[in-house]
Amino acid sequence: MSDIPLVSIRCLVYNHEPYLRQCLDGFVMQKTNFPFEAIVHDDASTDGSAAIIREYAEKYPDIIKPIYETENQYSKHDGTLRRIMDAAMHPGSKYVALCEGDDYWTDPDKLQLQVDFLESHPDFFMTCHAYKFYFEDTGEFCPHQFITGIPMLDYKGRKYCTPTIEKFFFLPEWFTQVLTIVRRNFEYLDSEKMKRFTGTYDYITCYYMMKKGKCAVFEDVMGVYRKHDSGVYSGKNEMRWNEEVLKNYYILYRLENEKHVLPLLDQFFIKLLASYLRNMNIKKVLIGLIRHTKNISIASALRCLWAVIHRKLFYLWKTGRLFDGS
Repeated sequence: MSDIPLVSIRCLVYNHEPYLRQCLDGFVMQKTNFPFEAIVHDDASTDGSAAIIREYAEKYPDIIKPIYETENQYSKHDGTLRRIMDAAMHPGSKYVALCEGDDYWTDPDKLQLQVDFLESHPDFFMTCHAYKFYFEDTGEFCPHQFITGIPMLDYKGRKYCTPTIEKFFFLPEWFTQVLTIVRRNFEYLDSEKMKRFTGTYDYITCYYMMKKGKCAVFEDVMGVYRKHDSGVYSGKNEMRWNEEVLKNYYILYRLENEKHVLPLLDQFFIKLLASYLRNMNIKKVLIGLIRHTKNISIASALRCLWAVIHRKLFYLWKTGRLFDGS
């Protein structure tokens, strides 16, 4: 068997000490007939994450390939972190798997299944699978809503579906998370375009991969996405998250003239306007209206504003507070 890893796992770690062993165990338990590597990048953690990575790198030197930073790279928002991970991967890796240090895999056959599928289906560029949420504050697991309304196919006894690029935008809930993705290793987006986007690279990655080829989503639950206050994304408050998502939707619309994103632009802008008005942040309301007008149209901006006002008036009328002076 060749020593060249067929798959490179990219794992970003920052202050994940309480969760990291579970994540790394998910890597080393994988049963495959091919070699793989896990690039585990510690982004200058201030807890014991680096020590755990060293322990696993010493125990599993053929799998765990550590990177230790002395300065946080994620906070630079200049693409440095992505370039570091690109350079660290073995140049012969044919596939890329993703999992951040606070999430974990639960199926030892995950990599083998997804790679076998891609090897036998050259028109597919990406595979995903179902997963569970784990809420750190309550200790509860919650199933993620799997894609419905798409015909299911069979591969080695495992059911999967193939969402289209149109379905991608109209699903009631985002169909995957970073930890489920195994994709082909190629430049799906040129560096100049990638620089425009911030933060939510998983969503952008999936969009461009699905423009290149098909995506298979397996029905099997093969991983857990952890929700906790310190998570890079799961820990963000709703308003900050909506601001970041909306920003990337604007960029996607401008770069690709992607009409399917328009309903989502309105949806997230309405959420933000409602948040700003609840907090009486009139400055952000005005800035948001101007930005939405520039990116989409004044008609869309006014329509969204009216939607928020109409909902508030309806709520006040339904609760009997519209005319009671409260």
